[in-house]
Amino acid sequence: MNDLARKGSQTAKDGFANENDVVSKFNNWQSDEFAKEWLKVMNYNINEIEYVNAHKIKGSFKADIQVQINVEIKLKKLLDVQNLQVKLVSNPSGFNQIDKRWVEKYVELWNIPNEITKILKHFTGELPPYIENPKDKRRMFMNELTEGEQKLVVDFIKANQSLIVSDILKGRGQFSAEWMLVILKVQDKEVKWALKPMNFCLNLFGNGEVEITKQGSIKIGNITIQRKGGDGGRNTAKMLQFKINPCLVFHC
Repeated sequence: MNDLARKGSQTAKDGFANENDVVSKFNNWQSDEFAKEWLKVMNYNINEIEYVNAHKIKGSFKADIQVQINVEIKLKKLLDVQNLQVKLVSNPSGFNQIDKRWVEKYVELWNIPNEITKILKHFTGELPPYIENPKDKRRMFMNELTEGEQKLVVDFIKANQSLIVSDILKGRGQFSAEWMLVILKVQDKEVKWALKPMNFCLNLFGNGEVEITKQGSIKIGNITIQRKGGDGGRNTAKMLQFKINPCLVFHC
């Protein structure tokens, strides 16, 4: 277990119910041991910090929290801004959604060709199955498509892998995430956490083979692409979804 993981096992007297608890800890950094450790991981000297101002980011951005850190070093003040993506998990083997959108939104992001767009819509159920007796009458699994269609999808993802992984994990623009904070809280056990630079996470989750799984989904390294499903049968079940197991950060 690496140094950050060792630091990240602590007893929590109060909860980690949502991102607001993380914001509160950062804003009470002078007395909160979790926040002190997080700031150290981000390479701040606690003795040089003048104040910390954290708040939740509103809207659909990859970062959940923005932390403003005012550092005073030798009478020089420096205001840093760090954007954090927070993953609160209770199951070390569970999966966490990192992105979901309609196929057309991904077409806009990545300029997906029409032929591949059609395939993805069969995959999500926006278009019905074109084969007899599909496993699911609402949609098609990737391994129900022709080998040529599967190859088109895999080849497109391989050619755009870095862009796709960056967009779904880090995002773009002012509120792109620079850090991923994973907090594992299992009932009656110590809280474990890991705070990792986003570039580390891009490599951990997205650097690997692109393949069609036996279950008929798509994998990019440690990222799973599937039909969203659920939603009580509402139309939003037909969105495309990307998922990871955030707790992989504890094993590296």
